[in-house]
Amino acid sequence: MKRTFIKTKQLILALALVTGSLVTNASSHREAPLISNDPLADNTDVYAFRSPDDPNTITIIANYIPFELPEGGPNYYTFGTNIRYEIHIKNKTTTTTDDILYRFTFSQVNQDPTTFFNIRLGAQNIKTTYICEKSVNGGPFTTIVTNGVVPPANIGPRSIQSSPVGLGVANYDVLINAAIATTAAGEKVFCGPVDDPFFVDLAGAFDLGSFRPEGNTTNPTKDGLSRYNVHSIALKIPINLLQKDGKTAAQATSILDGDFVIGVWASASRQQIKTMGSNGTVGYSGPWVQVSRLGMPLTNEAVIPAGMKDKWNSVTPANDLQFASYFSNPELALYMDDSQFGGAVPSLNALRIQNHSLGAYDFRNGKPGLYGLKGSDAVKGTALDDAIFGTILLPDNKSPRAVDILPIFYTGVPNLAPYQLATGKNGNPLAAGKPFINNFLPTLGDMLRLNMAVPPTPRSDPKFSSLGIVQAAVLGLTDPAYNQSTAIQNIPNMDGFPNGRRLEDDVTTIELQAVGGVALAAIGLWYDDYKNDGNAVTTNLLNVLSFSAGPTKNDTTFKPVFPYVQTPWRGYDYTVKPRF
Repeated sequence: MKRTFIKTKQLILALALVTGSLVTNASSHREAPLISNDPLADNTDVYAFRSPDDPNTITIIANYIPFELPEGGPNYYTFGTNIRYEIHIKNKTTTTTDDILYRFTFSQVNQDPTTFFNIRLGAQNIKTTYICEKSVNGGPFTTIVTNGVVPPANIGPRSIQSSPVGLGVANYDVLINAAIATTAAGEKVFCGPVDDPFFVDLAGAFDLGSFRPEGNTTNPTKDGLSRYNVHSIALKIPINLLQKDGKTAAQATSILDGDFVIGVWASASRQQIKTMGSNGTVGYSGPWVQVSRLGMPLTNEAVIPAGMKDKWNSVTPANDLQFASYFSNPELALYMDDSQFGGAVPSLNALRIQNHSLGAYDFRNGKPGLYGLKGSDAVKGTALDDAIFGTILLPDNKSPRAVDILPIFYTGVPNLAPYQLATGKNGNPLAAGKPFINNFLPTLGDMLRLNMAVPPTPRSDPKFSSLGIVQAAVLGLTDPAYNQSTAIQNIPNMDGFPNGRRLEDDVTTIELQAVGGVALAAIGLWYDDYKNDGNAVTTNLLNVLSFSAGPTKNDTTFKPVFPYVQTPWRGYDYTVKPRF
């Protein structure tokens, strides 16, 4: 009876913990209490990737305003007029502030205030324009786009295509193409409504972590963001404008040249004081305060606890060290550990963290991980050497995931042992292996890090995968085209998340697999069922690699050219939400 009571008590506690950690697992859609009441300033996703059709450029996309119903009139969502939307870029470790900053501010006008329609007789209400300013190396802001155009909502055929009652254009894409601005330096800029490119089983996640990777005929997996729109700020930037020394991609010493790593995050800020007038007017004054930010997806949703979410949104990555403990012992790992609450979330049963890897190493929360190697001859010259990064990666004997989850989110991963594939290591995970990632920018803060020297994987490549770096690791370990040597090779999907983030990347599955220890396995810290017989593809590893969080692709296609995100859904149309 006592044992049954204890197990029941543990299960209740586990379910309570799940409520606090999984129910907001939607990239950054309504992820914190305060920002959920301010959708115009809510940064939903950030993407950074080498442009597939123009590899001399990098595309950065910051999305705002979650859950935009296409038919949500008459006051359709658009960018806020009293908000600073900013895209922040780091390309140096010697500075503490942004090295490049793009700032967007928006204005609105009603061209025909006598009607309740958004569009009528060629005139547009809530007509939105913007200016884009840029600061480099902390210098003054320079305006690079003036009077930029934001397309209206994709209301319906009469509003967009008919003439003279509507705007009289052939289709909505005409408005998108006309809204793309080109700066004097060669950047392309687009601001406007688009299909929300993120995909996730929101209903399953909200139901105490009940992801539905298999689905069934009565309760199939579904994309909870299907047929919703967001507002995008998209930039297509020549690589030499982002590289710290002005170099082009052709000048990289290799496809993993560390001098080509950038860190990207986006934010929204409001002035501190809001004044409501008796005649309905609203005024703003005081200093600007950051109310939303996003770099790596799912950080504030599935890593930062509820009591810290608003604080996390208010600070910059330079102040992120205070949150490091949540990455060294991520709460999600408790539901992948049978000695904790592993039975509380059945949908995560395929994900189990190594607790006896190679017969010695335990990576469950609060366990030593690789700390027993700290200061030993075995780690000399590796990233775990105290003289290099050991004080960050091996801080103490109870922070096991400081060796993998923390660098993925906070520093990027260096091309240095042990962070190379197990290919060629001959059973020693600390030996040099096959390089497959280098997005190391040790600024100790949450950013989306991208090595711009890595070539883009063609979307038509049969080996292209939404599993990003995880799939690159699989190919580097198992494919004879890549596992025959430790030489650097361009393995497909090396340009995928978490080396940047492509629109196609299934970040929810990748991050859950990472918490489940897949990165540790890739570098030779195999799962507990490894028999030391040379066959690393064990049952546990296959379980992890075959796991998915549900939807594995967006509900529509992506454009082959900038801004790549797809045309926003039209409010007039009736479309049953696709289910996968």
